[in-house]
Amino acid sequence: MRYLSRKLGFYLVALWAALTLNFLIPRMMPGDPVEIMLAKLGQKGPVTPESREAIEAMLGTDSSRPLWAQYGDYLAGLANGDLGVSLVFFPAPVSSIIAQTLPWTIGLIGLATIISFLTGVGLGTLAGWKRGSWMDNLIPVTTMFQSVPYFWLALILLFLLGSVWPVFPLNGGYDVYNVTPGWNGPFLASVVYYGTLPALTIILSSIGGWMLGMRNMMVSTLSDDYMVTAEAKGLRSRRIMMRYAARNAVLPSISGFAISLGFVVAGSIITEAVFSYPGIGSALLQAVGGNDYALMQGILLIITLSVLGANLLVDLLYSVIDPRIRARG
Repeated sequence: MRYLSRKLGFYLVALWAALTLNFLIPRMMPGDPVEIMLAKLGQKGPVTPESREAIEAMLGTDSSRPLWAQYGDYLAGLANGDLGVSLVFFPAPVSSIIAQTLPWTIGLIGLATIISFLTGVGLGTLAGWKRGSWMDNLIPVTTMFQSVPYFWLALILLFLLGSVWPVFPLNGGYDVYNVTPGWNGPFLASVVYYGTLPALTIILSSIGGWMLGMRNMMVSTLSDDYMVTAEAKGLRSRRIMMRYAARNAVLPSISGFAISLGFVVAGSIITEAVFSYPGIGSALLQAVGGNDYALMQGILLIITLSVLGANLLVDLLYSVIDPRIRARG
């Protein structure tokens, strides 16, 4: 319990620091969202001082109030579940924008991250166990995709598999003309079809790192004394590989996977921009371009909670996988 309480206390402090930065950073950026909103309203008619005050109150950027008071309103709004109103998608609330875009990002980036991790760790385990085999020689090929700039790899796949050989669609999240959104077969099949090429880009660009890291940890683990003892006891090779070698070698990869999984909700801005995918990364890009404080803060809040939650989960899993963590704690 002492180990758990220390971890929870650390993450609570980290959450408070992240929320504070989440409040301050957008306000340090150049540009004034109130002026942008007034410029839009000015195209339809004259803007009164009362309109400015109403917009400042709505966006939480009342310049007449001190910064600490705005910070208090920001924390009070979070406690009540109020994330504000989006400037870019006005008058839609931030919570509805996140609710619309987050499932797309989790479905694409989340599944692609899990597939690349499981595939890379599995291949890396075999490559480390069978050093010098064809599986081991496959690593330079997979790392080649990782060394290519991500946006360049996405554009190459989009050009080859979307234009030269039109196997996959060029953009979008589903066929907006022929299917109706909902939990039905045609819509889900269309989502999978449209998301295959973006997911393939993510998998190809990340699988090499997982495979190389796991392979190197397997080689290092196999040289430890307890591995020699296990072989001398006459244990089966499969049991040595899975229960002794792979279980200890996978620990650093689990940490990296937890961080990657936490950033899943951030989306992949490059992927969603190249493929025009309707995820949360595209919404964040539009929020930054439009100085939308509320939407930026809402999306960054979700990212913060997911990253901290993923790291807390992996800390708890570490204590289960490796009992030495509990002893040191």
